Amino acid sequence: MSGALGVEDAGDGIARLSWSAEPAAAPLGGADEAQALQDRLTRTAETLLSGAVFRRLELTVRADDPWGRRAVLRSGFRQEGVRRRALLGPDGVAVDAVLFARLTEDPVGGAVGFSAVMNSALPRKRLIAHVLYRDADGRVLLCQTRFKTDWELPGGIVEPFEAPRLGAAREVREELGVDLPIGPLLAVDWMPPYLGWDDALELIFDGGLVTEADLAGFTLQPSEIAAVRLVTLAEAADHLTPLARRRLELITTLPAGRTVLLEDGSLPA
Repeated sequence: MSGALGVEDAGDGIARLSWSAEPAAAPLGGADEAQALQDRLTRTAETLLSGAVFRRLELTVRADDPWGRRAVLRSGFRQEGVRRRALLGPDGVAVDAVLFARLTEDPVGGAVGFSAVMNSALPRKRLIAHVLYRDADGRVLLCQTRFKTDWELPGGIVEPFEAPRLGAAREVREELGVDLPIGPLLAVDWMPPYLGWDDALELIFDGGLVTEADLAGFTLQPSEIAAVRLVTLAEAADHLTPLARRRLELITTLPAGRTVLLEDGSLPA
């Protein structure tokens, strides 16, 4: 990524930047080259965004170019996504391309600017919140879903900027059509990659007691929930993933007031 810094007017106030005529040039070689690129990018971006022509600058960097990505981030560009195998390198091998952009209104420098840039590039884990409801006999409330074969507790993925407990309450409301209590946290479980999903953190909250009469009053979300059942773990065994069964067997025997940290449904060794 050496050579002149090119600017292409893409129209609609957008400029695309590149480092040379070779769009997938070899990765940068180290800190000195990255610093030089950062300085050029910073100057160019300030010039282009200070006028009235461009409101957005964007550029693409090879995913296997850590120094190039570092230079782009440090010049105030935010990471927006990855285009899989979108670049052909000089050796003819296709590599992933990382898209970066900087807007006129983006803060650059200082605590706010630095945090916003790093927030765009640092890893983010999916967060899931489920609720454990039981009846007086210790049976567990499970949902039979329409989109997969295994059963699971009420709940789902927590939305951005949503508190996990509130996310659990929202999911229960959407899936079961009622407002049920969300009690103390029972478990935090790290889940490894599964069925195309990346790894995730799952929080299990205690919802307290429900009855068969409560179930009769539910209004199930028709597109997702086929049925809800109060079952023993033995009855549900064939419908649970091995991870879910391990986790439920453990947390249903917890003493009152106990919260556990799990990894893959088990206590860490």
